[in-house]
Amino acid sequence: MVKWMKKMSLQDRLSAFQEVKTPFFYYDMGLLQNTLNEVKRCIAGTNFHVHYALKANVNKPILELIRKNGLGADCVSGNEVKRALETGFDPDSIVFAGVGKTDEEISYALDQHIFAFNCESVQELEVINDLARQKGVVANVALRLNPNVDPETHQYITTGLKDNKFGISLKGLDVVFDQHQSWKNIRIEGIHFHIGSQVTKLGKYKELSDRVNGLITHFEEKGIDLSYVNLGGGLGIDYENPQGNPIAPFEDYFNIFKQHLQIKGDKEVHFELGRSIVGQCGTLLTRVLYAKEAETTNFLIVDAGMTELLRPALYQAHHEIQNLSSVEGHQVYDVVGPICETSDFFGKEVSLPMSNRGDLVAILSAGAYAEVMASQYNLRDKAPAIYSTDLS
Repeated sequence: MVKWMKKMSLQDRLSAFQEVKTPFFYYDMGLLQNTLNEVKRCIAGTNFHVHYALKANVNKPILELIRKNGLGADCVSGNEVKRALETGFDPDSIVFAGVGKTDEEISYALDQHIFAFNCESVQELEVINDLARQKGVVANVALRLNPNVDPETHQYITTGLKDNKFGISLKGLDVVFDQHQSWKNIRIEGIHFHIGSQVTKLGKYKELSDRVNGLITHFEEKGIDLSYVNLGGGLGIDYENPQGNPIAPFEDYFNIFKQHLQIKGDKEVHFELGRSIVGQCGTLLTRVLYAKEAETTNFLIVDAGMTELLRPALYQAHHEIQNLSSVEGHQVYDVVGPICETSDFFGKEVSLPMSNRGDLVAILSAGAYAEVMASQYNLRDKAPAIYSTDLS
């Protein structure tokens, strides 16, 4: 394996992988640690607690580093709960979210005595109450409420509008107030919100804070004393200029809640951040198979595809693309993969140096929602992961 040289530029460092078989994911654990340091700095001295959203990336070395830095775990499946426990997260730091938890997943989480379930419907509350009763335990729950706040992000990752499938509506909340005292095996400890993902207009979180303030007062009027508020996550990263902004604006993000959220007494405030923690530390490395001149388009066909990074095909998402092997000349390419789908592309009309067969290409900001969404469509091999700590 090549020797890692920490003082190299990004291009020089990644070019050191010239002899490694592509495609593969590379994770800069130093950047991940710097990101975690910034998160910890911004919440120091507050009652804020961050749970890392495993759905962004579940690789064990990444989870272990996040756990060592004191974050909890936000899980959306029974297997994510298992992965969190396997990598050493304390059950008391694990929250279990998700709109469609199965009975088996709920039972498993109850047996592990996790911190709380984020519940998304009245029927789910009834199911958890029944399963907890059968086990002779009391489950802590937070009610995920739909605040009807438009995060102005992609429609597929918007989760806080009234026509989204997520959360309990205000009508459903009235049912909770009417029936909660009959649910003897659940304890309503908090309320939970998540308006969407890749949110870059931070003013949306002020709007969320205003909605939350009113709902806290509503709960108090109903005689329900909450011990915490969970505001979800969704903070976006800079896909356009990842090298200029490798760490998300955590200070601005947390300051909005410090200034606008009205929390009385010793109530805790919880967050569930994923992409903003791991998004920039990952890069997908791929090689040019063919530079193909078509009638109207120059295609750069690489050996990675939508099987390794689905976001461009699914969301038309932008990722910065760099040719690490060439700096000469200039050409505009559609950078595409080998999968038998027209949607298999990484970028359209991408300006790159003149590129040739065998050139090493880096697709940046691939630390979140890349490897976790990978598939073996077309019976492709799974791309491996390499960590900077492996090379020191």
